[in-house]
Amino acid sequence: MTDAVPDRAPIEHAQRFFIGGSWVPPSSDSKINVISASTEKIYMTVAEAQEADIQRAVSAARTAFDEGPWPRMTHAERAGYVREIGQGIVARWADIADIWSNEMGIVRSFSGVLGPFVRSIYDYYASLADTFAFEERHVIMQGVGLHVREPVGVVAAIVPWNAPPLLTAQKVAPALLAGCTIVLKASPEAPGSIHVLAEIIKEVGLPDGVFNFVTADRQVSELLVRHPGIDKVTFTGSITAGKKIASICGERIARCTLELGGKSAAVILDDYDLATAAQSLAASTEHMTGQVCAALTRVIVTRKRHDQLVEALASSFSAIKVGDPFDAATQMGPLAMSRQRDRVEGYIARGKAEGATLAAGGGRPPRLKRGYYIEPTIFGRVDNNMTIAREEIFGPVLSVIPVDNEAQAVDVANDSVFGLSAAVFTNDPDRAYWAARQLRSGTVGHNGAKGDLTIGFGGFKQSGIGREGGVNGLLPFLESKTVLLEGEPTHLKPTHSKPS
Repeated sequence: MTDAVPDRAPIEHAQRFFIGGSWVPPSSDSKINVISASTEKIYMTVAEAQEADIQRAVSAARTAFDEGPWPRMTHAERAGYVREIGQGIVARWADIADIWSNEMGIVRSFSGVLGPFVRSIYDYYASLADTFAFEERHVIMQGVGLHVREPVGVVAAIVPWNAPPLLTAQKVAPALLAGCTIVLKASPEAPGSIHVLAEIIKEVGLPDGVFNFVTADRQVSELLVRHPGIDKVTFTGSITAGKKIASICGERIARCTLELGGKSAAVILDDYDLATAAQSLAASTEHMTGQVCAALTRVIVTRKRHDQLVEALASSFSAIKVGDPFDAATQMGPLAMSRQRDRVEGYIARGKAEGATLAAGGGRPPRLKRGYYIEPTIFGRVDNNMTIAREEIFGPVLSVIPVDNEAQAVDVANDSVFGLSAAVFTNDPDRAYWAARQLRSGTVGHNGAKGDLTIGFGGFKQSGIGREGGVNGLLPFLESKTVLLEGEPTHLKPTHSKPS
């Protein structure tokens, strides 16, 4: 493999899909051009899946699950493969980081250090082979009662364009440990790191058909969700797409996990230093240009401190150096694509039209003539009923909302269809705990945007169904079965092997 360079995708099989353990040609000549976010040039061209490719991938995964060795291995045996994939991720991380920064604009100095973190996800799930109770014995009136957890079956994993290396790990690692087989559908805007993952899996030697990968747009992706050979769908993306997937799965009672959007609130209590809060919010916005579902984009503060906070945020955001994501001095890169910049600019215009006060940013950096750049933007005097406070923008745009008191701050934070993430800024852990327990959100961080994937991540309300990360991220890939025996079996180890 040649060394990765910023303007060339370091992948070997751009014009093929990984199906049934091999790189196979597509069923058509349809192609997708992937555009570099910083140069607006074609970064790579990949094959685009059609219905026949979806059918082939599902068939391979179905055969591998129904007839192959993977779901019949011990959990320890599968864990060995999962660990090897994590090792391969770190070995190829320079390639993955270059791809990530080209495809969606993430700052290269940030993407470059995330390899060990992504590997830790694979290592964590591999460790559950030794600690998780896949088979439990229960006392019953007569005989032996067992509660066993078995793989749910064939999984369709659909990942978005903003963070495919991370989000893929959260789906693939627990699914593989559980014994599932997978058809992974990459975003047409960001398929490169999935190509690298498939190359790693080929080297690791997973049994044929356990992991399959295609790239497709929405219409063909829907065929995957509808396919009767798919037992479960795990999806990360927009609420609109999530609702569609949930309705399709509901038609045939297919299992689904949905990690959707957010409009996350940062509640600033009156004892916390506003300059420190502003620096924290700026730091959490800059690396991925606000293109994070859990981004803290509604900042709620008491009215008497509003102007001071807006001033501090405007100062911190105006100081962010926007530029080439491959420049070590850059703090914030471009948005991922032209339509995403159009979307963000549309919301900025809507904020101004509805009466919010533009305190910083709001336009394109004048010195950057190429690339999908936008200035980090602060709005003050935002009413929680304004569009910019209600809808997910998915860009570096923060709305500061004044309230009368801290009780009202919690009420305003909860007044949203979303409930993915939140934060409470205070020097008092007791007050942080009190506020966290009142907030209707899947994650609440103390003094910043925080998360722990060994515990769980997911949302309340329209931010999703189910959880990823931790044991909670393994359970959706398992079915629960009760086994009632009249006699004692010779072993109670979850090998899933048939007696000889």
